[in-house]
Order: sequence, then C-alpha cells, then structure tokens
Amino acid sequence: MSRYEVDGVDIQTLPKVSLHDHLDGGLRPQTIIELADEIGVALPASDAAALGDWFAAQSNSGSLPEYLTTFDITTAVMQTEHGLHRVAKEFVLDLAEDGVIYGEIRWAPEQHLQRGLSLDQAVEAVQAGIEEAIGLVATHGGRIRVGQLVSAMRHLDRADEIAQLALRHRDAGAVGFDIAGPEDGFPASRLQSAFDTLAHAHFPATVHAGEGAGIDSIADALFAGRALRLGHGTRIAEDIVVEEETDDAIVVRLGEIAQWVKDRQIALEVSPSSNLQTGTIAQWGDALSSHPIDLLHQLQFCVTVNPDNRLQSGTTLTRELGLLVENFLWDLDDLEQVTQNAAASAFCSFEEREELADEIADGFDDLR
Repeated sequence: MSRYEVDGVDIQTLPKVSLHDHLDGGLRPQTIIELADEIGVALPASDAAALGDWFAAQSNSGSLPEYLTTFDITTAVMQTEHGLHRVAKEFVLDLAEDGVIYGEIRWAPEQHLQRGLSLDQAVEAVQAGIEEAIGLVATHGGRIRVGQLVSAMRHLDRADEIAQLALRHRDAGAVGFDIAGPEDGFPASRLQSAFDTLAHAHFPATVHAGEGAGIDSIADALFAGRALRLGHGTRIAEDIVVEEETDDAIVVRLGEIAQWVKDRQIALEVSPSSNLQTGTIAQWGDALSSHPIDLLHQLQFCVTVNPDNRLQSGTTLTRELGLLVENFLWDLDDLEQVTQNAAASAFCSFEEREELADEIADGFDDLR
C-alpha cells in the first residue's frame, strides 16, 4: 500500500493515465548501474541508493538547463538494443505497478545512436520492450496499453527526419510526435516543416511549451505545431489575471491564448514536482502549494497530471496525485476528473478513449 490516500482510498489502486513520461527519465538506478558496467560508462555513484540520491540532488537546482544535464547519464546507457529493450520493459512494468492502465512513453531516438543503432532499430528495440512488458502484465492478470511518442530535439536539426520516422512506425507502436529539449529560444516554428508533414499525414503532436518559456512559446506551439496537447503548459497561467479573490470565490480574466486553450480543451500535461524543480513555477512561489495547477483545475482547463521524469523527481503518478491531495485538498472527484481529462486527450482511437473512460469510471466507483 502506498502512503498516499484520498477519501480513505489508496491512490495507487486507482486506474490512471500517464501522458507525459520520459523514457530516459524513468530508469531504475540499479538498471543504470548494470547497463553502465556492461558498456564501460562511468557513474557518479556505485550503488543504487546513492545513485538515486545523486539524481535527486542534481534535479533540485531550480534550473531547467541544469535539470537536463542528468540525462547525459541515462541516455549513455540507452545506446544498444539490449539497453533500450530493458529500459522500456521495466518502464512499462513500473507503470503497471503504479496502477497506470494507459501510458504514452516519450523519447528522442536521435539521442540513442552513439553505438551504431539506426533510428528505426532504436524505435523497434523500445517497442519490443514495451510489448514484452505488456505481455508480462497480462500473464499476471493485469492490462496496460502503451504507445510511443517519438520526439525530436528542438535545438537540433533532425526534426524532418524524426517526423518521417514517427510516420513509418505509426502502425507499429508510435502514436504521436513531440519536440523536447531547451524551450527558450527554440520555438516550435523553428521546426515548421516537420509539423507541416505531420499535419498533412493526420498524425497528432504534443509540444513541450509553457515550461521553460511563456505565452509566446505556447502560442507558437498551437499555431506552428498544431499542438493537440501542451507538454506542461503550466505557464498558461501567465495569461490569467486574478481580479478579485475571497474565501468563497475568485474572479479572473483570461487572456486570448488562455481563453483559446480552455475553450478548445487543449490538454495541459502538468508535472507538479518537475515544475517545482525546474523553476517553471518560480514566479508564483517556491513551494508546490504555489503551483497554478489548482487554479487551472478550478477554472476547468483540461488539466492532466503527470510524473515527467520519475527518476529525477523521485516520483510516481501516485505520488504526484497524492501531493495534490495534500497541498490543495483534492478529493476523489478531482482525481477522477484529471484522469478522465487524460483519457479524453490520449493519442488513441475514439473507441479506445471511450473504453478507457468507462474503465476509469468503473474503477473509481468500485473504490468509493
């Protein structure tokens, strides 16, 4: 049983949907040690507990660029078919253990070619790991569905190639496209031709925006990237003015972009702990209780809750939801709403989303 509860229910037992979860941010420390030993990669610590502590310390700098340096270690051990397969398999098994029934794994294949793999071989290795894990979960009476979000690094120049890669694998595990990496100074419009290709092929995209940069970046993701979801999207709150606040009510004015995102119910892939670590919410405060997620939720934006990087944040989706219960007094209905938001925003078929919605509703009802 986890230590996180809501209305007397163990949050880990609730059905969950994880939309923003990085493959290279979800490794088990012991796995990093073993894979590093196999290929001769030096690590800052030699046992799992100490290595986990190192990742936590490095990730709590309050700076997104500093936070991103931890991925030099994780990507280093994910350069072989064996390494990618193992990491993907364990990633999915850990999701299932946490009560996730649908997950999307985002990662950038172009960062995993240093030991001779091709882009397609890398995607195939990850898919093989995903499928093995799905089978293992099924043998134990469980069920989980998982898709790959193929990411291009926004500061590099391979987005057109990565868009084509995603399209080649659209019927073999890839469910969507993403751009990742340093957001500030690298707008989605820099990769315009890749997004044009995807739009013409009717392939969905989510775009990291509203994490390392503000409203202009979000607007660019919506226009140039045709983003159906915003990776984090947290800084959409910069476009909301609180005009009056009492104990009973709050009066706000939404800017043009915030109004558009709310009216269209464009999903915000919010990652509370990560947003605190990277300084995304610094303008609102230095504690999780300052996060604008509660305001966005109360205003009925399409808020979803995500772990982002389970290793760097020392977290799980259960923990992220539990922290919101602790900080904002969310109840079971709040958790069900954000979970249904995620199901409705998943990059799968309408019929699969309907099935997910029913499974979530039944799961929550059974535990009430």
